[in-house]
Amino acid sequence: MLHIFKERVHQQYRTLNYPEVQPGLSDRYLGLPALHPSPCGNCHACLDVCPSGALTLSPEGPILDMGRCLFCGACSRICTEGKITFTHDHHVASFSREGLIVTGSERPATQPQRDLSLFSRSLKLREVSAGGCNACEADTNVLGTLVYDLGRFGIDFVASPRHADGLVVTGPVTENMRQALLDTYEATPEPRLVIAVGTCAISGGIFRGSRECSKGLAELLPVDLFIPGCPPNPWSILDGLLAIKGIQSSQKS
Repeated sequence: MLHIFKERVHQQYRTLNYPEVQPGLSDRYLGLPALHPSPCGNCHACLDVCPSGALTLSPEGPILDMGRCLFCGACSRICTEGKITFTHDHHVASFSREGLIVTGSERPATQPQRDLSLFSRSLKLREVSAGGCNACEADTNVLGTLVYDLGRFGIDFVASPRHADGLVVTGPVTENMRQALLDTYEATPEPRLVIAVGTCAISGGIFRGSRECSKGLAELLPVDLFIPGCPPNPWSILDGLLAIKGIQSSQKS
């Protein structure tokens, strides 16, 4: 027993004082894209390497849809003119689907489509893995550990939709999970939130176009918050959940 207390003292305080203190992210982390607003000419190399069709080209330059982006960085590596880069900014969540479209202009802030003040204190969520690979699911589960300590914000995952304020949906919503998801939604008391976590849930991801899955959760349910990524970083998920409660980071990373 004494060894346990000794180790606890040695480890000290592990919970980060987020959002007042921003997390230190790996140099390999690819966050919010940054695009240069200038024409690309006849070069379509980035379009050819994008596995999910997240990129389009306009006369003003490239346009990237984070809702379809896998954040693999292939477009950034192949662009010889450096017009597509990925920052270390983990603030990628959006209250609207349009807010996930990145251009060379400054990304505008998005506002909730309805009054969410009811959820400003306690927020109970039921997670539905609608055919996911378990990557997004793992990054939501880790929010309960000491570093993130989701419960200190009054946010918890619950076992039953009848005890929940809303749903966190991951995965491309396969046909086998479609009815189960709709039933879970109906079992959640109103007013209920719907949060799409991960590229698959937002747009279908690399499975988009398959008859076995949807083209995005918004086809089936009204989505209040979109958190892009494949999978999203846990800090991105936490940042999005805090935005529902009206808590904003003190600074951008």
